[in-house]
Amino acid sequence: MARRLWALASLLLVAGSFVVACIIAVSTFPNGLVVLACLALATVAAWSAVRRTGAARLILALIAGLFVAGAVVLVVVEGSLLGNVIVIVSFVASLACASAAFAVHVRLAPTTPPAHPVLLYNPLSGGGKAQRFHLAEEAKQRGIESIELKRGDDLEQLVRAAVERGADGLAMAGGDGSQAIVAMVAAELDLPYACIPAGTRNHFALDLGVDRDDVVGALDAFVNGGERRVDLAEVNGRVFVNNVSLGLYADAVQQSGYRDAKIRTLLDTVPEVLGPDAKPPDLTWSGDDGARSGVAILVSNNRYRLMRLLNSGTRPRLDAGQLGITVFVPRDGDTRGEGRLNWEEWTDPTFELDSPAPVAAGIDGEAITLDPPLRFRSRPGALRVRIAPQHPGASPSTLEPDTMLGTIGALAGFVVGRRPAGLVVDRGTAEQALKR
Repeated sequence: MARRLWALASLLLVAGSFVVACIIAVSTFPNGLVVLACLALATVAAWSAVRRTGAARLILALIAGLFVAGAVVLVVVEGSLLGNVIVIVSFVASLACASAAFAVHVRLAPTTPPAHPVLLYNPLSGGGKAQRFHLAEEAKQRGIESIELKRGDDLEQLVRAAVERGADGLAMAGGDGSQAIVAMVAAELDLPYACIPAGTRNHFALDLGVDRDDVVGALDAFVNGGERRVDLAEVNGRVFVNNVSLGLYADAVQQSGYRDAKIRTLLDTVPEVLGPDAKPPDLTWSGDDGARSGVAILVSNNRYRLMRLLNSGTRPRLDAGQLGITVFVPRDGDTRGEGRLNWEEWTDPTFELDSPAPVAAGIDGEAITLDPPLRFRSRPGALRVRIAPQHPGASPSTLEPDTMLGTIGALAGFVVGRRPAGLVVDRGTAEQALKR
């Protein structure tokens, strides 16, 4: 019933915002077109500013700001400010209702709790979440041994030492780079693993179906949690849980100031990678039409939903046995030109890149340099994941169609009482019932 109501609210809100937008467009014609033109020119100027440095960046940024200001003035002068606010608020509310309509909560296969579970935690991750939520004390109350990761410690050695002492379940509270190390050992030894969302963004936790706002509750994965199997991925033998970035983001994370000023560092890196004077890309791979090269490349452990209104940047599945490969290539195929790029994506269980020199990479957000060739592969069903029963147990985008029309159709189906299709959460198991 809740799914039906959220779907109905979403459709009504988006229809209402569309009607109001049409009324405003007709009543303010042709100024509405001028506003759109100002915003389009502002976007072009802003993109050009990002790709340049110094005085050129400042001048182009000012031009972009002037176009935005002009659009705002036209809206205010025409007296359509309230109407535009209503359109924006209604549309945003529609997206929120749609996300609620597509929310999932699956029943995972019941399991026996480990006899000697161990939690490793980084007290500095996520601005000190482990200490703020008293994770060590909470773990002790659940019969979970805690090990603090101190400066200079080797996390993999700590994990293996814990296993030698009898640990039969491994949990990590920290960033996704640390999650990957613990997950690697758990997969190697076929031990259950729990992801505790005590990092900054906790992307892996989100796609696993762990509630990122319930740090302490995630410990219940080793009390009465269910289990599912998910994939891992690796590049040149190094395991990653999220993605490997090459190009723009990879160059940024190599900078010494990235941790303290991420946005500024990214902006400073853009001209080096995408600017008019940037060097040609030196990352190549074999495509159907021969050797190809890209400006920026993202290889992920399963496919991301990108450029979507709902849950963009999440992975609908973590058990498809595929790498998600996204590349940005110069539009003319040979030179950077004016920075116009094509975006391409596909899936494959393996992928190989070559380069004439060592390659700077960002692996789950951590800076590293890799020797070519870069060989990526998926490791299907490698990891046994335990998830607390009160948590979703699947990605927030699991049930969402990839197209806008498909999304509207699915919402309409919910309104008339059509249930979502069954959700398969790992290979070889029956379909899991949806609780909602």
